[in-house]
Amino acid sequence: MNYDDILRQLKALSNPKAVEGMTRYGINPERTYGISIPTLRGMAKEIGRDHGLAQQLWESGIHEARILAGMIAYPRMTTEAQMDSWVKDFDSWDVCDQCCMNLFEKTEFAYRKAVDWSASEEEFVKRAGFVMMARLAVSDKKASDSQLELFFPIIKQEATDDRNFVKKAVNWALRQIGKRNRSLNQKSIEVAQDISRMDSKSAKWIASDALRELTSKSIQDRLRNRSNR
Repeated sequence: MNYDDILRQLKALSNPKAVEGMTRYGINPERTYGISIPTLRGMAKEIGRDHGLAQQLWESGIHEARILAGMIAYPRMTTEAQMDSWVKDFDSWDVCDQCCMNLFEKTEFAYRKAVDWSASEEEFVKRAGFVMMARLAVSDKKASDSQLELFFPIIKQEATDDRNFVKKAVNWALRQIGKRNRSLNQKSIEVAQDISRMDSKSAKWIASDALRELTSKSIQDRLRNRSNR
């Protein structure tokens, strides 16, 4: 399947009603076809890995083509410059999140980009930094506690950012780190407690939501059972 074939297929799958629904969830409707993620995953499986094609799809500017690009690009061929270029094009939280979890977190630059992007003034670039932290806490099974603990000062520092897509990602990162094991759970709870004392509505929301999950019986039981194996 070549570039033109893919664009034709995407257009044929367009669903205006789905776009309306996506808009209600904060997704940019511009150049968006309303195609579901499972459908795009099926297309990606059929296409296979193709880094050059991924770049073409990204440059099309089409919402679903960009999500598809992240699914078919090779992590080992993805350069730091490419990541910095793509992240600046993010204009919706779903493109951001899908690209981070399907491609960026699998590159050798993942930890560096998580830190770099978290300091950005651009909303979706900054979100990408914290999405990377959240995803690395889940997917990088070889990561040491100390590697993930390096994210705590950044999480605390940026907890006062009241932009919706940033604060939700900061919260996500804190919760995912805190669900990795008992030690990180306790440290994440302490970080959340520190954040709760900040004079910021955003910080207080991040802290209360994180504490609700991290101290819940279900999470505590799960971590206890995991440590006893």
